[in-house]
Amino acid sequence: MSVSSSSSSQNHHFLLILSFIFHINKTNNNKNNSVVMGLLLSRTLASKCFYPLLLSKNVHNDFFPQQLENMISLVSPRTGRHLQRYEKGCRQVVGCIPYRYKSNGTQENEIEVLLISAQKGSGMQFPKGGWESDESMEQAALRETIEEAGVIGCVESNLGKWCYKSKRQPIMHEGYMFPMLVSKELDNWPEMNLRKRKWLTVDEAKEICPYAWMKEALDELVSRQTTINSI
Repeated sequence: MSVSSSSSSQNHHFLLILSFIFHINKTNNNKNNSVVMGLLLSRTLASKCFYPLLLSKNVHNDFFPQQLENMISLVSPRTGRHLQRYEKGCRQVVGCIPYRYKSNGTQENEIEVLLISAQKGSGMQFPKGGWESDESMEQAALRETIEEAGVIGCVESNLGKWCYKSKRQPIMHEGYMFPMLVSKELDNWPEMNLRKRKWLTVDEAKEICPYAWMKEALDELVSRQTTINSI
């Protein structure tokens, strides 16, 4: 199947989903609506249709109806390690540095980044999680960011790879981080009851984030933005 026909098929499936959502909302206005819609957007459907479609940029991020946002909030975050990728014994981890520009400029010190609270322990960090075998690296980064931070946007090119030791297990992790220029903050998302999120300056983020590899990834993002702005 060609790229164009694949994209057309994805768009067709997505529009069918939206049509069904609106049909449910129009014909069945009871309290079980959200449950029905949540069941419709299973984790498999999200991974196979919704996340790839967002990455393809065939649907603008602003086109995000409230019904779909409600469904996203009901999708259970992925758990378990049966699909987890490992490379030479190292667990593969991916995540995003969600960022935006302040309204008064686009210079290095005008970048703000979004951090989330850790589920266990103190401190704040960037959204990240395991890269699984049924998704691309970019899809995994987008999925983890939607699940944990409740934001969507443009996933940009990889910032690099970092090796670090797990705090809970005697294994090494390989972490990959992607910048995400945020276009929309969701009011409802899967881990909204488990995490807090906060926009911070680059300096504030470095002070509050306890992970050296994430700080290095942030430095790489700042360096990249400085280069872009100097052109």
